Amino acid sequence: MIRRLYNWTMSLAESPHALWALAVVAFIESSVFPIPPDILMIPLIVARPREAFKIAGIATVASVLGGMLGYWIGYGAFETLGRPVLEFYGKDAYFDEFAVKYNEYGAWAVLIAGVTPFPYKVITIMSGATQLSLPVFIVASITARALRFFVVAALLWKFGDPIRDFIERRLGLVFTLLIVIFLGGFYAVKYL
Repeated sequence: MIRRLYNWTMSLAESPHALWALAVVAFIESSVFPIPPDILMIPLIVARPREAFKIAGIATVASVLGGMLGYWIGYGAFETLGRPVLEFYGKDAYFDEFAVKYNEYGAWAVLIAGVTPFPYKVITIMSGATQLSLPVFIVASITARALRFFVVAALLWKFGDPIRDFIERRLGLVFTLLIVIFLGGFYAVKYL
């Protein structure tokens, strides 16, 4: 099923309505869809490098709006919609333990999930379920998603198709390592 969704998503890049398709994929990925918008965004930017930042902007806006839907699912429909999504991603067992400390570090969780390979939709739902401040959630989401999508757009705009393999295979790891280094430095400054 995931392979069919992936192939379908990739075929949208060739559609005359590709930008609308990107907006839809970025929107629903932030709350329920398992395929990240990068899968559609990368071939679009390779095909249309002059529109790289427009494409990143569309992905950012749609993703943040979709994140707000995820927040609503967590806030208003956690038991009926949110918990099944978390179960699908294997994250439901952690919810009760996680919820206790979440609001203390919620903005950081949204920021980290927004730029790393961690499923952003899990954080959007948890943000609503734990009632993280909505303005904090929105600011952290805009920051994280813009950082992620505009870095990808800038790399593809500057280096084109040759950097595509690096982005598809290793950029998530690079973002994750940068977050770990940043958090480690923060911890060292604060506690050592």
